[in-house]
Amino acid sequence: QVQLVETGGGLVQAGGSLRLSCAGSGVGSYAVGWFRQAPGKEREFVAAIRFSSNTFYAGSVKGRFTISRDNAKNTVYLQMNSLRPEDTAVYYCAAGEQFYSSSAYYRDRGSYHSWGQGTQVTVSS
Repeated sequence: QVQLVETGGGLVQAGGSLRLSCAGSGVGSYAVGWFRQAPGKEREFVAAIRFSSNTFYAGSVKGRFTISRDNAKNTVYLQMNSLRPEDTAVYYCAAGEQFYSSSAYYRDRGSYHSWGQGTQVTVSS
C-alpha cells in the first residue's frame, strides 16, 4: 500500500484549465488511475496510466484531459483543459498493479489497492 496525496483542485470558469497532481512514495512503480465523484453519483473512471505511453481515458474527457507521469518525482498528473460544469466533482487518484494490459482492468475501481483523500474541482458556468 502507498500513501497518495492529490493536489491542484480549485474553482475555475468553464473553458478554463487545471492540473491535478498525485504524489506518493513508490508511485513510479504503480499504475495510477484518476476517478471522480459528484454529489449523489457513483465514483466514475476518468483516466489511467500504466506506463508513460500506455494511457486510458473515459469518453467524456478524451481530447480534453491528459494523464502523464514523472516517475523520478513519484508523481502522476492530470491536465484538464476545456473544463465544463459537469466536470465538477471530487477527484481521487488510486494506485494499482501495472502488470495487466487490459483497458477494462484500469477502468475498474476494484483494481486499485491504494486511494488518496481527494481534491475538489469546481467548474462554474
